[in-house]
Amino acid sequence: MQIPFHSSERASLGVEWELQLVDPQTRELTSGATEILAEITPAGLDEHPKAKHELLQSTVEIITGVCTTVAEAKADLAATLDEVVAAAARRGLGVMCAGSHPFTRWDSQEVSPKERYAQLVERMQWLARRLQIFGVHVHVGVRAPEKAIPIVNALAQYLPHFLALSASSPFWAGCDTGLASARTKVFEGMPTGGLPHQLADWAEFEEYMETLIRAGAIESVREVWWDVRPHPDFGTVELRVCDGLPTLDEIGVVAALAQCLVEQFDGQLDRGYTLPMPAEWVLRENKWRAVRYGLDADIVVDEKGTVRPVRESIAELVEELMPVARRLGCEAELADAHRLLAAGASYQRQRAVAAAHGGDLRPVVDSLLAELRDGLPGRAPGA
Repeated sequence: MQIPFHSSERASLGVEWELQLVDPQTRELTSGATEILAEITPAGLDEHPKAKHELLQSTVEIITGVCTTVAEAKADLAATLDEVVAAAARRGLGVMCAGSHPFTRWDSQEVSPKERYAQLVERMQWLARRLQIFGVHVHVGVRAPEKAIPIVNALAQYLPHFLALSASSPFWAGCDTGLASARTKVFEGMPTGGLPHQLADWAEFEEYMETLIRAGAIESVREVWWDVRPHPDFGTVELRVCDGLPTLDEIGVVAALAQCLVEQFDGQLDRGYTLPMPAEWVLRENKWRAVRYGLDADIVVDEKGTVRPVRESIAELVEELMPVARRLGCEAELADAHRLLAAGASYQRQRAVAAAHGGDLRPVVDSLLAELRDGLPGRAPGA
């Protein structure tokens, strides 16, 4: 089976951001996507070019075009966000983002009126119906299929870094899960969700996809929802591990980190280097540690079991990638990782708000609404 890879410009960028619609009075997730999208879609078009349905009617996904810099991607998202926020406000709804809603129950939600979602629910049943989760996906352009699989393998070692920075789903149906990212464990219930299958090259990827299709496990490559995967149609490597991020500042951090890593790996391949393929047990263990402990995780850094704090690893990685960031024009956004480390990841900020209000989760929704409007707070919870 041949899978055409529509090569992209090196290090081009695209971002997808899944937004929650909430009732500011009850703070519950509330349907409204169909009406909002109908209002903002330009006349003569069947759908908005940069705002889409997702599985639930309480979700609007906004996407960028093909961008060159992180700043361009943030501006692109901001323009569409303004449209969605204004249309939502006219219906008495607020807009926010986190990996999960703090207390709305998944079984209270209405599925979007799209045939593909009806088919997904019919096939996956409870696994699909409970997908009341929200993420950020980052695409980085790759010039050739032979580079895509080595870059996917190499990026996998940094999944705990992305997950720790983005973790924003400590609550599920009104309970504190004890996790930094409950969303991750919910999504791992999907048969093709989770860590990428380690493959040697593009030919092996094609063979594996053909096997899955022949077996009836999937109908198309789009149904392979790995944490990081090649996207043949876009000619990108797509990072899917991140929880939904409350602010454009945080989106800038993960987009810059992704763009810089892919650019660095691309250059190393050009120089004849063999990119690393970490041991599967290390990837699995590190992902779990980031899910559980977020920025407080100690991650495994070699196959002998040596560990170090993920905070230290992130800070060191940011400094290592600064020369790449300067070439790509995303130095400021990459440096914002230090602001994020100081302010605390969203799961930490949410827990701090809940604790300050005696465990009441409604103020957590208020804080997420405010962060989307005002940006990343400047200090750590409790400071």
